[in-house]
Amino acid sequence: MEFRRINGLPPYVFTIINDLKMQARRTGEDVVDFGFGNPDIPSPDIAVEKLAEAARNSRNHRYSASRGIPKLREAVSDLYLRRFGVTLDPDTEVVTTIGAKEGLSHLMWVLLGPGDSAFVPSPSYPIHIYAPLFAGAEVQQIRVGPDQDFFDNLMRAWETQWPKPRVIILSFPHNPTTTCVDLAWMERLVGWAREHDVVLVHDFAYSDTAFDGYQPPSVLQVPGAKEVSVELYTLTKSFSMAGWRVGFLVGNARIVSALTKLKSYLDYGTFQPIQIAATVTMNEAQDYPKFVNEIYQSRRDVLCDGLGRIGWEIQRPLGTMFVWAEIPEPYREMGSLEFSSFLIREARVATSPGVGFGPGGDGHVRFALIENEQRTSQAVRNLRRALTKL
Repeated sequence: MEFRRINGLPPYVFTIINDLKMQARRTGEDVVDFGFGNPDIPSPDIAVEKLAEAARNSRNHRYSASRGIPKLREAVSDLYLRRFGVTLDPDTEVVTTIGAKEGLSHLMWVLLGPGDSAFVPSPSYPIHIYAPLFAGAEVQQIRVGPDQDFFDNLMRAWETQWPKPRVIILSFPHNPTTTCVDLAWMERLVGWAREHDVVLVHDFAYSDTAFDGYQPPSVLQVPGAKEVSVELYTLTKSFSMAGWRVGFLVGNARIVSALTKLKSYLDYGTFQPIQIAATVTMNEAQDYPKFVNEIYQSRRDVLCDGLGRIGWEIQRPLGTMFVWAEIPEPYREMGSLEFSSFLIREARVATSPGVGFGPGGDGHVRFALIENEQRTSQAVRNLRRALTKL
């Protein structure tokens, strides 16, 4: 039997590392796991309490609104005004999504089709690459990273590639490379996109996950950005509510309306008690992202300082819940998949191989900051013993 859309998917390389991790654990080995970016910090107490309260009300057991209940859309509009100084009309410029991945994937269905093209960062969070492909479009991967000028790379690709892109997918702070940009950078890109009639889709998953005084800009802070831009905001990292699957598409009213229409045919929205709990959380737990950030920053410092002491120098990220680490020179020829496998076997430390984020990621591994400081220090000790060439 032949299948559609999935035949071109490559093997999911992260499963190789996961299998090695599970094999080690089955034999009683303790593996310090920095692989999957699955937040371990609990969700706010008020979210859990409000969820339980709302779930006891049988009226909330019925189908909900695909676009999100009005108070939820109002809550994210209030958050954008409070956090970014951006005014959003909750009726026309906000639609709720079942997490950012669902929102991005279905958004590509209304923006792209066969014969269209999208520019996507490389390396990249995998759905950024595959969502346009699922829609039948071509994808041009544009290098991004600490040693890359992403804007210049975009401009060169624009001059040389055909067809010209209808959509550019962005995500800053960037997963996996942790690359960050400032508002002036966003202004430059928005001006160019308005001139060339290109839609900017900004996955703002790490909007509140930033350190050392850095404030990630929303693309919608740029005057005129709503003419060409939409943004995906989510409670996953900011409020540590990964499993709740609460996200939003905000910005350009016509694009928001198009996704709203498509979703009305596809789903009935997130379980209504979750929407109610998310509403209360954004309104009443406004300082929770700061609490989350302090934990991630402490873990970042322990990991980067520890790796530096053993001779593995790492650039300290300003944003995301990850550390993007170039493979040390004595081990570089192994490539990221073999090196990640080596770390499991010899150090009992799990990381994500950079090649899993596209060919532009090979030569690196990604650490997710999901282990506490004590476990992170243990991992550094394990790595010191295993990386004898440093």
